[in-house]
Amino acid sequence: MGDLQLDTPAQYVKGVGPARAEQLARLGIRTVEDLLLYFPRRFDLRRQTQPIDTLRGDEPSATVAGEVTEVSEQRYGKRPWFGCMISDETGWLLVKWFHGGYLRGKIREGMHIAVSGKVGTYREHLQMVNPNWQPVWDPDSANLDADELLPVYPAGADLTSGRIAQVIRRVLPDAERLIPEILPGDILQRRDLPGRPRAVAAMHRPEDTEQWDAARRRMAYEECFLMQLGIAMNRIRRVSRPAHALTRTDEIDRRIRARFGFELTGAQNRAVEDIAADVARERPMNRLLQGDVGAGKTVVALYAALLAVANRAQAAIMAPTEILAAQHYRNIQAYLQGSRVRTALLVGGQNPKQRTRLLDGLATGSIDIVVGTHALITEQVRFARLALVVVDEQHKFGVRQRTGIRSKGYAPHYLVMTATPIPRTLAITVFGDLDVSVIDELPPGRGETTTRCVSSDRMDEVLGFVRERLADGQQAYVICPLVQPSPQLQLKAVEEIGAELSDGALKDFTVAVVHGQMPPDRKEQVIAEFRAGRIDALVASVVVEVGMDIPAANVMVVLHAERFGLAQLHQLRGRIGRSEQDATCILVAEPGNPIAQRRLEVLTETHDGFTIAEEDLRIRGPGELFGTRQHGLPELKVADLIEDLDLLRDARRDAFALVRDDPSLSGPHHQTLREEMEKLYADRLDLIAGA
Repeated sequence: MGDLQLDTPAQYVKGVGPARAEQLARLGIRTVEDLLLYFPRRFDLRRQTQPIDTLRGDEPSATVAGEVTEVSEQRYGKRPWFGCMISDETGWLLVKWFHGGYLRGKIREGMHIAVSGKVGTYREHLQMVNPNWQPVWDPDSANLDADELLPVYPAGADLTSGRIAQVIRRVLPDAERLIPEILPGDILQRRDLPGRPRAVAAMHRPEDTEQWDAARRRMAYEECFLMQLGIAMNRIRRVSRPAHALTRTDEIDRRIRARFGFELTGAQNRAVEDIAADVARERPMNRLLQGDVGAGKTVVALYAALLAVANRAQAAIMAPTEILAAQHYRNIQAYLQGSRVRTALLVGGQNPKQRTRLLDGLATGSIDIVVGTHALITEQVRFARLALVVVDEQHKFGVRQRTGIRSKGYAPHYLVMTATPIPRTLAITVFGDLDVSVIDELPPGRGETTTRCVSSDRMDEVLGFVRERLADGQQAYVICPLVQPSPQLQLKAVEEIGAELSDGALKDFTVAVVHGQMPPDRKEQVIAEFRAGRIDALVASVVVEVGMDIPAANVMVVLHAERFGLAQLHQLRGRIGRSEQDATCILVAEPGNPIAQRRLEVLTETHDGFTIAEEDLRIRGPGELFGTRQHGLPELKVADLIEDLDLLRDARRDAFALVRDDPSLSGPHHQTLREEMEKLYADRLDLIAGA
């Protein structure tokens, strides 16, 4: 084939062919452009090599390269080993790795390798023992006469990093000819970024670490910039749609507040003012309401819903689980007792007649506020005048589910609630197009929650403490990580633990179990009995993570706590301490590594959800922590959401400024940028609208 182009299939790169092209495709590499943008995850340093005949046999460190002319192995005995002989044009060297069976098949006769290590002699022959080694995939073009940074690529699909490097090396000379610049020149100058063609080449073959740092910074900025550009364009598109303006008078405000029977906290009042100002406009509100567990977000959401009702419109509140939906519905019913506001609960499993009546009420407008699960986004659900959508714990929904609820109305105002505090980096990325209100104080009159971490050999002591508290009239949760037993993990499950406690340590008390695989009506019955105080101890899976508000439950024991994430443990802990009584959370754990140990220490040190979320992001990464992988945004390959926060902020400022000046990127100097956006996002922009 002639000159390579960006869209040339990888199959036509010299030395690839159909079989290897199929392997590359499994890594997402289909074209020359994909190859050029498949960056190494790190670099290994290969030292300058020297001819074998220059070795004296007493060098503390040396590097030589040559062809493997023979392999040998001793598999048995006290010190099994794997060895080979390598030769260059000047001589040969014995190499031996003790317990080196893992190299069998990796080092073969005929291949070229470089080895680095201490040089000695064995029976008057030169030898290296347990050296570092690297394959030399292309000995004719390898630069062995100088130190070289060797790229290490993410391997897979039966391809080693070296094989991938071999293919990429063949297209790399074309990088500066093929790779277009996509960022405006004024941004490159202002942010002191190298050009894209040079940066892409340096990502694979940097001259030194300084050049690689500059290239990495450029490509990380580009990723952040394109993401923020998509968010900014989406925001412009959304706010240009008309929405129902919901006006508020002093009388409406007074009547809504009278429903609560208590003074809102300062933080709740600030959130209410933010929301009231947003919904008064004829463009849709797009706001995130953050608040730690127990901070009173539901009251703020109900205020917004009643504002919609006061304007003769409807509000929908969507929760990820039936337990949480039912909890919201009960709270709302309690606040609205005796009022003329018509409410309904829509969840799966309702009988057909009840469901039909509910759907008719929503379609005709005879229901003002509906609370539900993903059942709200089914095709049969129609609204007469939906003006407000509230989504609680939205990261537990898929992207299309969140988009679905927003398409039910004219252009409804949108309020997202989360009790999972969001680190700054994720607030900018996952929720980049939302305005943010934070409820950063708890309602007065709450007791203090103490968290302790103990090992499993103190379980008798833990259960003795639980018995004391139950005897005092309190209630307790016992949390298990598994619903089904796992012999491989040697962990007991909910039902098994429940039976053990009922027959043993807690036999004098009423013990029940609840988990997500139970029939919904049975699950709700158990929770209702726990709420009514007829159950003393509830043995549960993480199904109780949200939606449980039991003031008398002030003891929690989390078994195998090392198996939970930080944010999840913080959410679970939020189920207790919801009254004026002090509460105790006991984490029973056997952390097997420093990371697990640190995670548990953080929980015992602080109750600040934002501190916990930052630490969780540091430990687990954004995809695991907050479901960003299902968010609809492209996955970041270069940028690091923790280390590159300042870069992300700069990219956000630049992207939003550019979209303000050119909302559709139609300017002639933005054409390449627009093409890159369309290639990256394709049909994702509409999905991000549901974020």
